[in-house]
Amino acid sequence: MTDMSTDRDPNRCPTHPGELLREDVLPATGRTKTEIAALLGISRQQLYDILREKKPVSADVAVRLGKLFGNGAGLWLQMQAAHDAWHAERDVDVSAIPTLTAA
Repeated sequence: MTDMSTDRDPNRCPTHPGELLREDVLPATGRTKTEIAALLGISRQQLYDILREKKPVSADVAVRLGKLFGNGAGLWLQMQAAHDAWHAERDVDVSAIPTLTAA
């Protein structure tokens, strides 16, 4: 079995899917953000909030993005989950929670 792990810097925040959309994916389509929002069936404001990294990519939007770009919802959901988990691990105080082990 091949080891799929990467030597990722744990101090670097994973890319928000909105950044990938804003910097790489949308420009490659040659379409306007308004056109993309219409194709996705979401409001321009919702798309703009994702592109500005103010809102997460929800499961609903991930399915839409996956269909539009042909790469499935999983990519978008995994990117969002990695981004969210990285922030949560730094923001949530878990010092009072014990770690249980199996008996």
